[in-house]
Amino acid sequence: MKPTGRPDGETAAANITGRIQELGDWRGETLVHIRQLIHDADPDIREEWKWVKPKSPGTPVWSHDGIVCTGESYKQVVKLTFARGASIKDPKKLFNSSLEGNARRAIDIREGEKIDEAAFKQLICDAVAANSAARAQRAVRKK
Repeated sequence: MKPTGRPDGETAAANITGRIQELGDWRGETLVHIRQLIHDADPDIREEWKWVKPKSPGTPVWSHDGIVCTGESYKQVVKLTFARGASIKDPKKLFNSSLEGNARRAIDIREGEKIDEAAFKQLICDAVAANSAARAQRAVRKK
């Protein structure tokens, strides 16, 4: 996977790969697949590793002009949380979690479930576009 442009990018990519290997089950396989779809949708996306805490090893994050989505793994689901999900059109109804929030939306993938790859890639592209638009607006306000 393409690491971020920052010096810690290789570390982030290695941490994500390590997390996938650590899982060693369907959740790891799901993260491998999702990770590839994310990079296919946006070759310029950056991988990051955030929110390391004493009881949490950290979280995989994919960013482009801000956080696009995170990839958390739990016993029963792999959760993909989109930072600006509420502002993204979801005609294929992939979002199935965190639907009540004003900003975020998530996709919970359970063992054996398939994801509509084309629709997921479109969500990634739309999330990047939303981030880029927000960044452009902030730049205009600063002038």
